[in-house]
Amino acid sequence: MQAAPERTERQFSEDVLTLDAPLEVARIVAFLRDRVLGALGRRGAVVGLSGGIDSSVVAALCVRAFGSTKVLGLLMPERDSSSDSLRLGQAVAAQLRLTTVVEDIAPALEALGAYRRQREAIQAVVPEYDNDWKCKLVLGSVLERDGINITRLTVQDPTGETSSVRLPPEVYLQIVAATNYKQRVRKMTEYYHADRLKYAVIGTPNRLEHDQGFFVKQGDGDADVMPIAHLYKSQVYQLAEYLGVDEEIRRRPPTSDTFSMPQSQEEFYFAAPYRLTDVCLYAVNHGVSADDVAEAVGLPARQVQKVFNDITSKRRATRYLHTPPLLVDVAIEDLTACAVSQASLR
Repeated sequence: MQAAPERTERQFSEDVLTLDAPLEVARIVAFLRDRVLGALGRRGAVVGLSGGIDSSVVAALCVRAFGSTKVLGLLMPERDSSSDSLRLGQAVAAQLRLTTVVEDIAPALEALGAYRRQREAIQAVVPEYDNDWKCKLVLGSVLERDGINITRLTVQDPTGETSSVRLPPEVYLQIVAATNYKQRVRKMTEYYHADRLKYAVIGTPNRLEHDQGFFVKQGDGDADVMPIAHLYKSQVYQLAEYLGVDEEIRRRPPTSDTFSMPQSQEEFYFAAPYRLTDVCLYAVNHGVSADDVAEAVGLPARQVQKVFNDITSKRRATRYLHTPPLLVDVAIEDLTACAVSQASLR
């Protein structure tokens, strides 16, 4: 029997995610001008600045599209926010010469009972937990486990001692529901400023977050325009370098900045490094096998398959977040015009 020919070149490479950054920036800037000033009839943009890579890139794109005088940078710290988020957000605004508004949303969250509801849920499993404690939710690495990945609660007492506990479903859901107030209050605040200025709210989710449901419905998942939702996370970093985003922000690990303890996006939700998840998401989207990805990234195929499975599972679990309001019957008479308008916005 004749031996199978040896491969002379790799069939799949991480290079598939490499962008022509100048071309992509020009495309997005043209899109922003056309949709915001034209289709939406707004005068400029509101961008919530978190000090992270996504909001920094979006702010820089908006400045190229509208000019710095037509972009409002909104900083919205609260009790659990990292001080780095406000500092880096202000640094981005200074670099881009943006007008900024700082809105401390902690009083609103306190009045809504967000902190109290979160504390009460945690006390169901850690009775001694109180206001002077800290917490975060942690998901184990998808590469290191078999079976269902269960979110655990990690708490830190005032002495700095930490412990973790597995959460019953009802406790987990209440913690998440209470925490989601933060994203919803921020989005409400963005739309207040957008309404008073006749600006558009510009969303900051990237493709990895948008596809995998890493957003809050009617919170950071809502916006008038989402200019980087088609870009993989690693591609956002490529644009950041081209746009001159500060190196400290480009080096900073992606963080949720949602809980009082420091927490990366990987340990909170994605359960694998974003570069690997990006490559696997691309592979799932384009029918590339786990074997080919494994060869490209230097991992066993079984681990790559775990990431594939996790991607599919998250898509299934978060389908609700992407679902628009469901109507019994037609609510807009001019359906043709509406459909054309919606298609042009995609």
